[in-house]
Amino acid sequence: MKKILTYGLVGVSSAVFTLTTIWLVKDQFSGFSQNQQNGDEFTQMSDKQNVSFANATFARASNNPTFTTAAEKTLNAVVNVKNYSDNKYSATNPFDFFFGLPGGTEPSDPNQPTGHGSGVIISEDGYIVTNNHVVDGAKKIEITLNDQTTYQADVIGKDPNTDIALLKINASGLTYLKFYNSDDLQIGEWVLAVGNPFNLNSTVTAGIVSAKGRSLDILKGSARNPIESFIQTDAAINPGNSGGALVNTNGDLVGINSAISSQTGTYVGYGFAVPSNLVRKIVEDLKQFGIVQRGYLGVNVIDLSDETALKAYNKKSGTSYKLQEGVLIVGVTENSGAASSGLKDGDIIKQIDGKIVKSQSSLSLLIGSKRPGDTVKVTVDRDGKSKEFQVRLKDTKGRDSVRAYSDLSASEKLSFTAIPLTKEQKLRLGVTDGVLITSLEPGGKLSEIGLREGYVILKVNNQPVNSQKDIDDIINKNKDISINFVDSYGRIYTGGFSL
Repeated sequence: MKKILTYGLVGVSSAVFTLTTIWLVKDQFSGFSQNQQNGDEFTQMSDKQNVSFANATFARASNNPTFTTAAEKTLNAVVNVKNYSDNKYSATNPFDFFFGLPGGTEPSDPNQPTGHGSGVIISEDGYIVTNNHVVDGAKKIEITLNDQTTYQADVIGKDPNTDIALLKINASGLTYLKFYNSDDLQIGEWVLAVGNPFNLNSTVTAGIVSAKGRSLDILKGSARNPIESFIQTDAAINPGNSGGALVNTNGDLVGINSAISSQTGTYVGYGFAVPSNLVRKIVEDLKQFGIVQRGYLGVNVIDLSDETALKAYNKKSGTSYKLQEGVLIVGVTENSGAASSGLKDGDIIKQIDGKIVKSQSSLSLLIGSKRPGDTVKVTVDRDGKSKEFQVRLKDTKGRDSVRAYSDLSASEKLSFTAIPLTKEQKLRLGVTDGVLITSLEPGGKLSEIGLREGYVILKVNNQPVNSQKDIDDIINKNKDISINFVDSYGRIYTGGFSL
């Protein structure tokens, strides 16, 4: 609660000065950063506005701003997504708390959807992409097509780091959208936003691309290694648009709508979408491997285009770097691709594979579209001279190969680590067994049932556990899992899920 209140107060302070908040655009039925691998060595300060979520072939966009063709191609490929979840153990969203919508604090009626958003059909056999926050915590997901046909969807995979989820319905012959190369999208180009705002099905709005590569710090609260490089548009996006399509005038998918910047939670001219190239990479990973394959340079960086962050860094480090495009390396992780290639502190990254790195968000997007084992050409400014390095990317554990979901241990699948309780901790809690959770990926099955870092797991499927291996062994042998755990106040809960 303390964390939530602090977050709310930060929102109050910013609201006073900017009068703007970025809202979660998902209706509720109640009225990479590269810095993550070794932990940030420097916390950036910025003037960014407060944020919360909004809820393949390439084609060339037409210069003709006639929207009927695009609308006709898109309407039948955009669906309504209903989330049926038991919110009893769900984490309270800090923006819900701040704005008087305390969702997640009470159990919900399992026969009524707790929220809805939009989704986009991307294949004729029923693959659908949406936002992770639209389906987060769902016990059941219902898909309604434009012709009102209804299906129950399976979750193929989710990625909190990009706020993308992939669903599948048992259908064929569906109308679907093709991915457009979002790198080719131009500022000023016409786009359409298609979705289900306020539960009004099949709504089409038009606008232009206002900017590219926007970083809003929107995913930090729900993801450990977020990638943010949004397309900004003035096409009207409202609650319920989350997961809907942003298309060009040919009706090709250029992005997945995610967020709005607003005083009130409704449209005032600023909407944000995840670019299609990143969406496509996440989808391909989830379909092929069951998990997202993410390569990392292995560097901590400072955004040299962020004036506030740069001033703070110069003051702290006694340096005098000037405001410019690019990112400054301030730390290199041991055994990383960056370390092996010869990158070092003080290098300014200017290009990746010949593409300009304007800011940290553009670096995140360029590297976030790669897998472990991929090699990238990194162009840096070192002491005023341009140098190039070939960097073989690795994962966070230093591996340079991909791993399928089936290759993961149970704790890796659930994205957590734990250590045995000490004698003193057992005595204080009055227990004889248990493990302490030391890290936990937001948005996973454990967090959905209420577990948090610092909580203690006592039993799994009614069997006492005293190590992470104990948990792995039990989960590997069972599909249905129940967990007894103790929260930070010493209260004991039981939660369950199916694998």
